[in-house]
Amino acid sequence: MREEDLRARLDGLPASPGCYLFRNKKGAVVYVGKARSLRQRVRQYFQPNSSDYRYFIPLLERVLGDIETVVTATEKEAVLLENSLIKQHRPKYNVRLRDDKDYLSVRLDKRVAWPRLEVVRRPRADGAVYFGPYPSATEARRTLKTINRHFQLRTCDDDEFARRSRPCLEFQIKRCAAPCVLPVPPGEYAQQVTYVELFLGGRTAQLVAGLEGEMREAAKHLEFEQAARLRDQINAVAKVTESQRVAEVSETDRDVVGIYREGESVVLTLLLVRNGFVRDTQSMTFGRTELPDDELVSQVLTGRYAAEGAPVPDEVVLPLEPEGRDGIAEWLGELRGRPVAIVVKPEEGSASRLLSMAMENARHAFREKRMAVASAGAQAEALARALGLEEPPRTLECVDISHHAGAETVGAVVSLRDGAPYKPGYKGFHVRTENSGDDYKAMHEVLSRRFRRGRNGERGWELPDLFVVDGGRGQLQIAVTVLKELGLEELPVCSLAKERENVLGEKVVDRVYQPGRKNPVTIRENGPALVPLARARDEAHRFANRVRERLHHKKRLRSSLDDARGIGPDAVKALLRHFGSVAKASEASLAELAAAPGVGARSARAAYEHLHPGVLQLPESDDP
Repeated sequence: MREEDLRARLDGLPASPGCYLFRNKKGAVVYVGKARSLRQRVRQYFQPNSSDYRYFIPLLERVLGDIETVVTATEKEAVLLENSLIKQHRPKYNVRLRDDKDYLSVRLDKRVAWPRLEVVRRPRADGAVYFGPYPSATEARRTLKTINRHFQLRTCDDDEFARRSRPCLEFQIKRCAAPCVLPVPPGEYAQQVTYVELFLGGRTAQLVAGLEGEMREAAKHLEFEQAARLRDQINAVAKVTESQRVAEVSETDRDVVGIYREGESVVLTLLLVRNGFVRDTQSMTFGRTELPDDELVSQVLTGRYAAEGAPVPDEVVLPLEPEGRDGIAEWLGELRGRPVAIVVKPEEGSASRLLSMAMENARHAFREKRMAVASAGAQAEALARALGLEEPPRTLECVDISHHAGAETVGAVVSLRDGAPYKPGYKGFHVRTENSGDDYKAMHEVLSRRFRRGRNGERGWELPDLFVVDGGRGQLQIAVTVLKELGLEELPVCSLAKERENVLGEKVVDRVYQPGRKNPVTIRENGPALVPLARARDEAHRFANRVRERLHHKKRLRSSLDDARGIGPDAVKALLRHFGSVAKASEASLAELAAAPGVGARSARAAYEHLHPGVLQLPESDDP
């Protein structure tokens, strides 16, 4: 953008609130921001002496092609419009938080007779109570595991609950009261639901008080088994509470933000404080961001709370003044249904201590991340020296073959990038080769399919810096053969095998083999060079077993009707839903099959012919 055009555009900016869009020289939106005053905010980007924006200015000079503004009536409207424009244009330089579908929430519907907990991805306005969202599936399921162990709510879905005729294993191990078949008092079950709601809501003091009161009553009436169960519940709640740091004696819920930056690398930490306890700590790493800190914090906040079902606290404590502070506060208040305070740089009291804790957590997370990257780099350098590679391998892949008693053979290729699993690079293969129980033939097929697509330059199938085979000399030779067949002899490859160190088999060690070498490569046991290889091998083994289990589960759920010609999967599901099983369907007449909802005459005839081959006689054709 020419300087004279830029100056004219800046001079014509309105002083109203609104959003601004930076477009590159091809016209694509690369950044969206909001402002209390468009004139004041946008002009700040082009003041070279402003140290607050030193990261963003060089970027603008390189890519800026045009500036577009949208005026709004209020700051709150600017906040909402910014979020909408970011979703619409997906600008390259805006902070990209995960969409709300990637977060897990816990759903509790108290309107049904026997409520249960469910893990869901998209909360809905359906009258149920939602807790979360949780930053990871592991955290959500760990919470459910704790609740299922100590609070006796049913875990089965509604269909299974309606079908049960006797208690399941959960009842036997005292994790469910079995309301499906036993006369459980509704009041007692409702009390457990209340306790679970208090637990998930962080109201541990109120929960413990209720449990202690019940325990005393049970002991008073000599119901010692019930008192012992309540005692275990109290201990479980206390154990969870002990792992959380006490912040203050207050009912105020707070989200506290800490930030730490070195150059373009930033870590932002969020402390979730509920009922005086730090319930969770979440860290977000931004490897390269030229955004100023205040815009980064502002976009993270709006992106987080815009996610459906995200809990809005009473206060948000920040280390700096965010752009559009009043608009954000007004918007959050509407989401929560009552005012939300945005506290900036508190100088004393519990909010100040929490902010210091968040800033220290951000600094610690940044250093941990940097140490992890440095450690991965050192391991890659040690591996390169051990294998004689020209460059340390940044990307590494490993293959493993898994089968079930010689059948259902699958192959799995996993990818590591900078020492960490790179999930987009994971590939699963269903082996098509006859006699698929032959590991060598299966390995040849899987590697041929993987390397052929890499040789052809298909997106997502790029070749790694080093390829690792889980196995010994035989598996390595298969990999070398495939690479020669495809003209990829230059790709570094090795194998990692677990072998016994002596004839007595007293010790199992990892040995590394390379093409053209009879003896294994000398790598110190537990040394840095072995770490990425072992990590890749173990991850490939885990992923291969997971792919095989999925295939086995899918085949186990198939029925003989899935192999019938002339009937689709929807019609098969409709038949099984109506009759309950293939055996029941085989007892039905053709008319009864056709009368099943969602089946139809043609699908019914195909199913009947499959279940009763040769019974139906096709009409003779009049053609000669």
